[in-house]
Amino acid sequence: MKYSIIKQCIALSLAVLFTFCAGPGSRKSRTGWKAGHVVLIGLDGWGAYSVEKADMPNVKQLMQNGSFTLSKRSVLPSSSAVNWASMFMGACPELHGYTEWGSRVPELPSRVLNRNGIFPNIFQLLRDAAPDAEIGMLYDWDGIKYLSDTLTLNYYAQAPDYSKNPSGLCDMAVEYIRDKKPVLAGIIFDNPDHVGHVDGHDTPAYYENLKELDGYIGRIIAAMKEAGIYENSIIIITSDHGGVGKGHGGKTMLEMETPFIISGKNIKKGGQFDDSMMQFDCASTIACIFNLEQPQVWIGRPMLQVFK
Repeated sequence: MKYSIIKQCIALSLAVLFTFCAGPGSRKSRTGWKAGHVVLIGLDGWGAYSVEKADMPNVKQLMQNGSFTLSKRSVLPSSSAVNWASMFMGACPELHGYTEWGSRVPELPSRVLNRNGIFPNIFQLLRDAAPDAEIGMLYDWDGIKYLSDTLTLNYYAQAPDYSKNPSGLCDMAVEYIRDKKPVLAGIIFDNPDHVGHVDGHDTPAYYENLKELDGYIGRIIAAMKEAGIYENSIIIITSDHGGVGKGHGGKTMLEMETPFIISGKNIKKGGQFDDSMMQFDCASTIACIFNLEQPQVWIGRPMLQVFK
């Protein structure tokens, strides 16, 4: 009897110790995850038409090692806020309500609101499933924070003025990844869009900027390796819209087609896929990585064909 009680006490102590070491919500909430970390890198204004011509060795290595499409379509209008919202919120503008390039609040009433008073989004879904998860958003363009459900995030910050500190966002991202090892991080660079407006899309200046950004992506990958999370991570590189001339928002394929590149743990080395993909499918694909049940109001579909 005494021996049986001692065994029970030891078992209970070990269970408590394991729970403590695993952290709150770590075991149950992470069941079925395809990777422990997702780093979403967005290049605002990066049209799919530019990928073949661009000098982007880090991006092209991810394409070679993973799966990608150059035919992901934006929602309309093919401009910034409405598309980042759709990417984060798994739904179209008719449902989430953000309808203009610079929307800070919905112009249409959101069909559903979460407890933070914003349309259900991938950050909130992950927070509900894994309360201890480190979730962050870093960005050049201030408009991103209005679309990111900042009450859900552990950390969000705007980079310093790019014209004075071009590597500022990359520097911030590298430090954040090394220090915090985020479960989900969004890193949204604005400058392809800025160069597109000033010098024009599909110009030498535009391609020079893409080359520069590829170097920053290489630094982010190196930081993930330093932090010891790279082998347990999925990297997504994508965009909100492309462009023609010095504008965007139109209905040409140069403006509407954007790359979606996914590489890392449990991702097929499948190369290019031809299945239809829309902007709101990004959130659904991330939800699938973390084994999250998406809300009924979402219309996005996970790109299941990219997973092993």
